[in-house]
Amino acid sequence: MPEGHVIHRLAERLTTTFDDRELEFSSPQGRFSTEASHLDGHRITLAEAWGKQLFIDVEHDHPEHIIHIHLGLIGGLGFTPYAAPTGQVRLRITDRITAADLRGPQWCRLITDAERDAAVAKLGADPLRPDADPDPIWTRVHRSGKSIGALMMDQKLFAGVGNIYRAEVLFRLGLDPRTPGQALDRSDFDAIWDELVTLMADGVRAGRIDTVRPEHTPEAMHREPREDDHGGEVYVYRRAAQPCHICTTPVETTVLEGRNLFWCPRCQGGN
Repeated sequence: MPEGHVIHRLAERLTTTFDDRELEFSSPQGRFSTEASHLDGHRITLAEAWGKQLFIDVEHDHPEHIIHIHLGLIGGLGFTPYAAPTGQVRLRITDRITAADLRGPQWCRLITDAERDAAVAKLGADPLRPDADPDPIWTRVHRSGKSIGALMMDQKLFAGVGNIYRAEVLFRLGLDPRTPGQALDRSDFDAIWDELVTLMADGVRAGRIDTVRPEHTPEAMHREPREDDHGGEVYVYRRAAQPCHICTTPVETTVLEGRNLFWCPRCQGGN
């Protein structure tokens, strides 16, 4: 599932590509045809991300004028030069120069302003949004007996944070992912938040997740670059049984609340 930086990049791309242009909205697949017909010929006034959810506000007097998208596990929104659509395109947005084609989302629906507000109210603080307030999240984390590894995957707390950022931030800070939230102090939480803000913003700019410090890059360590579908240089994510870049201890993995968790037992466990 794409992490939050991907959705923020998509919001930026929609804005820069289609700014102030009358657009064609269609559903070549047919599953969003009625909704697309309401929007056809109108402009996008705002595209923004909240966590892993994308909201596209279309200039229209119809109450339902916001496209609400969640890509889920297999969804994608791709931009190509205008041509006939191929494959199962749920939604196409185009100015007949560029086409943005949405395929395989978990959901794509048309909602009202009130429904958007209700959806956003269910989400936690998004480290990529300048209006994010981490203080209420700290209160909930500090009261929880759940592990910080589990809490960081809760979208009602850390909106947009996924498995990669969770694993990498905790490694960079030397925190055991199994530590209960209530065992953390405020400085630990603030460090987690600051790392998320920095690393996720880097992800928006680069279009990939790189979390290793300069002294641990392939060039600096004279090692082969990482080969993985997710790309990017990381410390522990999907590196189970491989030596830690810092202490050479094999990276461990386990399943935590249905998701694979990766960590270094020495760098993060104090052993």
